[in-house]
Amino acid sequence: MRHAKAGRKLNRTASHRKAMFANMAASLITHEQIVTTLPKAKEIRPIVEKLVTLGKRGDLHARRQAISQIRDAAVVSKLFDTIATRYATRNGGYLRIMKAGFRQGDNAAMAVIEFVDRDTYAKGAADKARVAAEEQAVAA
Repeated sequence: MRHAKAGRKLNRTASHRKAMFANMAASLITHEQIVTTLPKAKEIRPIVEKLVTLGKRGDLHARRQAISQIRDAAVVSKLFDTIATRYATRNGGYLRIMKAGFRQGDNAAMAVIEFVDRDTYAKGAADKARVAAEEQAVAA
C-alpha cells in the first residue's frame, strides 16, 4: 500500500526526478515563467517556494543550501538578490499555476507556472542579449 507517500514519481527514477526538478527550478528562476505539464508544475511549486524562502533568509547557510539544490551560482544570485527582495513582505504564495490546455501530441494537460509579480522582461532576456551580440559581431 502507498499510504502517506507524498509526491509524484512522474515515471522517472529518483535521480532523474531530482535533476529534472533542479533544472526546472533554475529555468523558472531565470525566466520567471515556464510552460510544462500540470503534474510537473504542481510538483515544482513547493520546491521553488522553499528556495524563495531560503533567499529571503539571505545568510550564507541558506545560499549554500540553495546552491546544493539548484547547482547554478548565477541563478542562486538572482534568487537571493532580485527575487528575494521582491517578495520580502509576502508570506508564501510566490508562484501561480495557470492551466494552459492540452498538448497536441499526447493530449497531456499543460500549465504555465510563473512568479506572481514577475518581471515580464526576464523571459527571453538572455536570448535577446545573445542575438544582439551576434548581430553586432556580424556588423563589425
